[in-house]
Amino acid sequence: MPNGFLPINKKEMQLDKIDRPDFVYVSGDAYVDHPSFGTAIISRVLQLHGFSVCILAQPDFHNENSITEFGEPRLGFLVSSGNMDSMVNHYTVAKKRRKADAYSPAGKIGYRPDRAVIVYCNMIRKKYKKTPIIIGGLEASLRRLAHYDYWSDSIRRSILLDSGADIISYGMGERSIVEIAQALDSGLRVDEITYIDGTVIKTRDESSIYDAIRLPDYEEVKLSKKVYAKSFAIQYENTDAYSAKRLYETYDNSLFVVQNPPSKPLDKIEMDDVYALPYMRRAHPIYDKEGIPAISEIKFSITSNRGCFGACNFCALNFHQGRIIQSRSKESIIEEAKKIISDKDFKGYIHDVGGPTADFMRPACDKQLKFGACKNKQCLYPKPCKNLIADHSEYIEVLRALRALPKVKKVFIRSGIRYDYVLADKNSDFLTELCKYHISGQLRVAPEHVSDKVLDLMGKPSFDVYKKFASKFKLINEKIKKEQYLVPYLMSSHPGANLEDAIKMALYLKSIHHTPQQVQDFYPTPGTVSTCMYYTGYNPLTMQKVYVAKNPHEKAMQRALMQYSKPENRKLVEEALRLCHREDLLFALLNKKKDKPRNVNKAKIKKNKRKKK
Repeated sequence: MPNGFLPINKKEMQLDKIDRPDFVYVSGDAYVDHPSFGTAIISRVLQLHGFSVCILAQPDFHNENSITEFGEPRLGFLVSSGNMDSMVNHYTVAKKRRKADAYSPAGKIGYRPDRAVIVYCNMIRKKYKKTPIIIGGLEASLRRLAHYDYWSDSIRRSILLDSGADIISYGMGERSIVEIAQALDSGLRVDEITYIDGTVIKTRDESSIYDAIRLPDYEEVKLSKKVYAKSFAIQYENTDAYSAKRLYETYDNSLFVVQNPPSKPLDKIEMDDVYALPYMRRAHPIYDKEGIPAISEIKFSITSNRGCFGACNFCALNFHQGRIIQSRSKESIIEEAKKIISDKDFKGYIHDVGGPTADFMRPACDKQLKFGACKNKQCLYPKPCKNLIADHSEYIEVLRALRALPKVKKVFIRSGIRYDYVLADKNSDFLTELCKYHISGQLRVAPEHVSDKVLDLMGKPSFDVYKKFASKFKLINEKIKKEQYLVPYLMSSHPGANLEDAIKMALYLKSIHHTPQQVQDFYPTPGTVSTCMYYTGYNPLTMQKVYVAKNPHEKAMQRALMQYSKPENRKLVEEALRLCHREDLLFALLNKKKDKPRNVNKAKIKKNKRKKK
């Protein structure tokens, strides 16, 4: 590696004295060698285990020959859409084409195709008929079985079938990808590698599938929304690495897609090892002129943990990283901070220390380390579990150590925090230090809604919990004599939310004198309970019916109510208020007086007078 990076073209491969790479990693992202990018982690892990990897970043999908840059790899192709799902990357919730792509040169759109994993695999198959293809990353992981696809409004098959790939390495794939590589290197055929945790395979021999739950057949879930919801519930109950069963579904009575149980979480030492690999921590020099916008968001940030036991219904983390927290040691985090500090562009500010949820640095309870997360019980919802250990002491220790480093002016926390977890901690040191040292005027938190009915369907605690947190936040800031504010993230049109709920939201926003600059409309993406609700009209966890706002005009009204003070939303807000017979709020929200009741008799008299004239 003359320039420290993995080879990105044939010339660099030759400079690295690689005649034939073990793997070619095809990615929908530009090549950024940083541990916030899945491509970098998987490639560096393979390199650590003695395998050579070349990176084919954003091949020209209009040119089939672009896939042949490095020739046929010795062991196989690895394929990912990149850090983001390509469809989410390309389209807004209104299915309008986005104008930028932060993971591409200069933020330009068009470097990757829609459904990137399928397109790249089909390109490979045209050139290399029998070369093993292993797919991974978010796009492949969340489409590993039959799934609802919002963009086509249909049930699609497992991506394993539509892509023509051989294996899916789902979730965080450090363990499974090494086992796959070693199996291929030992001489096993790819169709013989059926046993690895954290993988999905296909077979025509049902008798070879053991100790497994058979899901409803693909044709059944296509025809019945209720059956789809029931199938999803079984999948949801089998996402834990310690308790999950093998699952499989049938296609055409002769083809079976088999999901092996998830890989076991990494322990602290293994996590430290992953983040100690020799990343260059920047985009490949080939992009120096145009730049990759995404790197600016994470260049001076540190990932301290993975997983989330918050398990919100609209989030896919349960299906991707799981509920068991995996965290790094303080020493590992400090070492990465020192690398950040030595960067010539470092100005004294560490932008973030966190993960999916910043303040989760340990499993929810000690039981999870042995038995995994509970199948039918949540750690924080509807109330914190009696076994929950709410403890911020390790996180506080890490933050204090970071603040003490030379040249560090401030350490921000920009990942989300769980305010219900903060309240569950009997020691309030974390919230005090958060307010004192780690925010600058505003703290963004995510109550998501104000209606308890909607929050219940989101898997979030009652709104009273948020109000209690807001009160405590205010008291602490008064005590430390700082003027700081909460900025709530809120969501419109989540399953269960109607116009009445949106009006509640508008009234709350008015009461705190806040108008959100941006509004998040619920986005149905694969792998979430809420997406299943959106498509089926059932809550798969209870099988109770759920109201779903699908009409674009109603969704627009819900969105407008969250920004009721904007002039361009005035008509929609007024229409929503009238539809809900809440004309009494016209003045409160729009400074418009309530309509006076019309006197029908007077109107008739005036009409008759006009006729006589």
